[in-house]
Amino acid sequence: MHHLSAFLPALIALLAGGLLSVLLPRVLKRLFTPLVKRTATGADDYLLMVVTESIPPIGWVISGSLAWHILPTHPESDRIAFSLAKLIMMVLVVRLLNRIGLRLLQSWGSHSSDPNMGKLLRALTPMFKALIWCFAIVFYLQNIGVQMAAVWALLSAGGIGAGLALKEPLSQFFEYITIVVDKPFQNGDMIVVDGVWGTVEKVGVRSSRLRSLNGEVIVMSNSMLTGSVISNYGEMKERRLVHRLGVTYDTRSGLLEVIPSIIEEVVQAVEHSRFDRCHFVEFSDSSLDFELVYYVNTADYKRALDVQQFINLQIVRRFESAGIAFAFPTRTLHLISENPS
Repeated sequence: MHHLSAFLPALIALLAGGLLSVLLPRVLKRLFTPLVKRTATGADDYLLMVVTESIPPIGWVISGSLAWHILPTHPESDRIAFSLAKLIMMVLVVRLLNRIGLRLLQSWGSHSSDPNMGKLLRALTPMFKALIWCFAIVFYLQNIGVQMAAVWALLSAGGIGAGLALKEPLSQFFEYITIVVDKPFQNGDMIVVDGVWGTVEKVGVRSSRLRSLNGEVIVMSNSMLTGSVISNYGEMKERRLVHRLGVTYDTRSGLLEVIPSIIEEVVQAVEHSRFDRCHFVEFSDSSLDFELVYYVNTADYKRALDVQQFINLQIVRRFESAGIAFAFPTRTLHLISENPS
């Protein structure tokens, strides 16, 4: 009879707690759904869904613990039952926090103006989840009465061993974070690293892939990239072209005077080019040398060469029309990729 009188309140507590766990999510949905629909983002919808889905199992665990507490059971059974309940509660709460935290990070990354922020947050996701689980496990062990001195000593020794074992991977990971945050280059940029030319195809956690001018794939460690001087041609706004050309010594002085203006007209008439200067600069052994400098407002090397070729052909035509003969200059044409000073 005594056991029956204790069983009935326990059953009532279990059923009442379970009923409340079922009804509470419905009430929350009815109250907050109109408010959530007014927001422009889906983060609030997801947050309401996750909370309402987590309430029933958490409520049943709390109700079961309360009902077990009412029953006249052995202290050892109570310790095991409550430890199990705390473990289940810990798992449920950690899963809830992980889902909410990860969704908030994703929402933050998607609304960031920096596209690399999403990559960084995705890379940090495993670390974020592992930290929450570690804190939850330590809190659980301390809550059930485990002596933490031995645990901390074990964790310290394990941490030292793990730190030595993971020194290189962690170093590479933080180099990756440096590249993502500092952005010395992005996918598609043409870069030069220690004399190696290539287009960035992928920035990985440990290494990055470049496509060389010859077509082969070059894999470089992130530590090498962050520790080297990088020339990034993808960030160029325009290219500076320097052109040396020579005319024969029998060219009349009147034609020598108009050559700079002829070349300036040619360059100014070409789209995407900007004239800088053209001067008679040198009496060489076999020619009278002029130096032309102009800019092409493109980061595309092939497009810059197309503009350069078109200008060269126009200069040849204009010189033919004016009766100006080319000679062999002491210096040849060269292309300099740099921003104007």
